[in-house]
Amino acid sequence: MAGRPAVPIDVVREFWGRIRAGDVIEDAASLVGMSVTHGRRTFRKAGGVNQFPAAPVKGRYLTGLEREEIHDLSARGAGVRAISRALGRDPSTISRELLRGRTNRRGYRPSVAQHKANAARRGPRSAKLAVNDRLRDEVQRRLRRGESPEQIAGRLRTDFPDDAEMRVSHETIYQALYVQSRGGLNRELTAHLRTGRSMRKPRRVEGERRGRIPDMVMISERPAEADDRAIPGHWEGDLILGSVASGSAIGTLVERSTGFVMLLHLPGNHTALAVQEAMIEKITQLPDQLKRSLTWDQGSEMASHAQITAATGLDIYFCDPHSPWQRGSNENTNGLLRQYFPKGTDLSVHGPGILDNVAAELNSRPRKRYDWATPAERLEQLLSNPHTNTGVA
Repeated sequence: MAGRPAVPIDVVREFWGRIRAGDVIEDAASLVGMSVTHGRRTFRKAGGVNQFPAAPVKGRYLTGLEREEIHDLSARGAGVRAISRALGRDPSTISRELLRGRTNRRGYRPSVAQHKANAARRGPRSAKLAVNDRLRDEVQRRLRRGESPEQIAGRLRTDFPDDAEMRVSHETIYQALYVQSRGGLNRELTAHLRTGRSMRKPRRVEGERRGRIPDMVMISERPAEADDRAIPGHWEGDLILGSVASGSAIGTLVERSTGFVMLLHLPGNHTALAVQEAMIEKITQLPDQLKRSLTWDQGSEMASHAQITAATGLDIYFCDPHSPWQRGSNENTNGLLRQYFPKGTDLSVHGPGILDNVAAELNSRPRKRYDWATPAERLEQLLSNPHTNTGVA
């Protein structure tokens, strides 16, 4: 025996529209040609008007109204692809939905499908780092070593290519650190993150207006080869400043193709002369193929740029005002360095040996943009390639 004919979906939509407009169930049902009994049942099954938006929402999950429409179209004999076009959903989504909500006697029932979908999403799942001791120990070991969650997640795929249990997303690591209900990692491990924060909060970067330096060559004149990062030898540089009272600073140099870092020791001050001497000492240690260009902001510490170029052969270019993204690699590295040299501290206490050790540690960290190779590995690879060794700046 056939069941009751399905109420057309356009009638259901009109019913809910009148409910939202303020009609009582009985009036709304009568006005759209629906029986009062069916109107009450429709309202009760939906759990109230807020369960049904005015128009179907194409979110990740099917809505109750979409399931009603699938039922209506299926009862009229529409196929999977016709239903998918009508709802704007992928055919595979519709196919799985029809299987999920099918009953032996009455075919697809939206209430059955909704119940199964709710049950599948109900209840918390066990946090991966809380139940996998081996993975948790490995993540904690790498956090203590100073690697970021993103570096850890990427490198685990490289180090354990055939072990799916040793995979975790960087967001899961952050959640385990910052949201204790997710479990797995001790909050004390946040001290090993670059920011050292025990809570997440937005990062803000404030610009600083600088005086104009004579005879600057702007970044717009920098060779195109520096932009595509294919050839090593193009650097970005800046200072990280210590406490105001100490007047201390550390110079930072980052090679654009590899992310390789060098640090300048500025024990007394960071005047133009001090930066010039430290820069010349560091740059002259490099092979010629790594001395092509340097990009800096318009800080007064680079007033002696002509003397640096004359002594090293390194062409120096200057960023536009208030444009830190033009030295994106350096900005990112300076953020990493704050893990070792916090803001507001006296940076002059760190000798050249400490700076070299910090640079070596950063150069041994895996990087996402190199498929989790390290800057040191990437630099060695490029220098060993004869196609990137030609030409001297």
